[in-house]
Amino acid sequence: MKWLDCGQIFETDEYGLVYAKSPQAIVFDNYVRIYFSACKPENNKLISYVCFADFDKCFQNILRVSKNILKDGVLGSFDEHGIFPFSPTKVDDNFYAYTTGWSRRISVSTDTGIGLAISHDNGETFDRFGNGPIITSSLNEPFLVCDGFVRKYEKFFHMWYIFGIDWIKFKENEPPDRIYKITHAISKDGIEWVKDNAQIIPDCLEYEAQALPSVIKWGDKYHMMFCYRHAYDFRANPSRSYRLGYASSNDLIDWKRNDNSAFISEQSWANEMICYPNLFECNGELYLLYNGNQFGKYGFGLAKLVNTRRL
Repeated sequence: MKWLDCGQIFETDEYGLVYAKSPQAIVFDNYVRIYFSACKPENNKLISYVCFADFDKCFQNILRVSKNILKDGVLGSFDEHGIFPFSPTKVDDNFYAYTTGWSRRISVSTDTGIGLAISHDNGETFDRFGNGPIITSSLNEPFLVCDGFVRKYEKFFHMWYIFGIDWIKFKENEPPDRIYKITHAISKDGIEWVKDNAQIIPDCLEYEAQALPSVIKWGDKYHMMFCYRHAYDFRANPSRSYRLGYASSNDLIDWKRNDNSAFISEQSWANEMICYPNLFECNGELYLLYNGNQFGKYGFGLAKLVNTRRL
C-alpha cells in the first residue's frame, strides 16, 4: 500500500482547542464531517469532549467547526471525565456513535467502557442511549474496554475494540502502565453484542499495546489500520511511542498482520509519534486520517492511497 501524505489539515491553535484526538470521518453529499475529541480544564485536570469540523470534499477548506454536540457525562458514570474516542456510523436514518468513556481511578490512572450515543439530526448533536456502557469489563476482558469502531457488513454489525490484559509497574517509582489488545464482537442491532473474547491481531513487540482499530472493505479484502506502541517509556522516548500497524482479512475472522503496508509520516509535527488512524472512502478514493506528536495535541493530518488498482 502506497500512501501520499497530504499533511496537516486541522490545527488546534487556529480554533482555540487543546488536542484534536482520534479524527473520524463521515462523508456527506457535499462535505466531509470529521469528529474528534478535544480537552478542557476542570478542577485543574483535563476532561475530553466531542467536536467536529466540516471540510469540502477536496479537504482544502474548513467550512465550520462545532464544539458542543454531546453533553458531559453525569457524576459517577463511566464517562464522567470525558469521551475519547468518538466513532460514528450511519444506521438507517440516524447516526450511532460508539463512545469511549473514561473515569479516573486511584490505584491506576483510569478505567473505560464503550457507550452509545444517537443523533436524530443528521449528526449535528448526539444524546446518550443511557448513562451506562453497552460493552464493559467482564470475566475475560477485565478492564480498559474501549476504542469501539463499528461497521455493518451484510446482516451484522461488527465492532473492533480493545481490552486491557494487564497493568504492570515497570519501574518502582513510576505509576503502572497498561497493556491492551484488539478484539472483535458481533451484533444484530448495534446494541446487544456477542464478544469473541480473544486477541485477533498478533503482537510484534514483547510488551505491546494495540489501540484504535479502523476497518474498511476495499476491493476484495477487509483492511485494518491501528496503532501500537511499547507498553512503557513511550511518552518521552520517540522510538517507543505509537506507530501505525496494518492487517488484512478475507473473511473478518482471520487477520494477517503486515506493518510494511502501514502509513508513515515525515511531517515535522508527526515525526516522533503517529497514532489514532481512521480509514474512509470519499469520491472513490481511500483516505486515512491520523494524529501526530503528543497524542493529537497539534491537530490531525490526512493521507491518500495512491495505488492505481484496488487491493
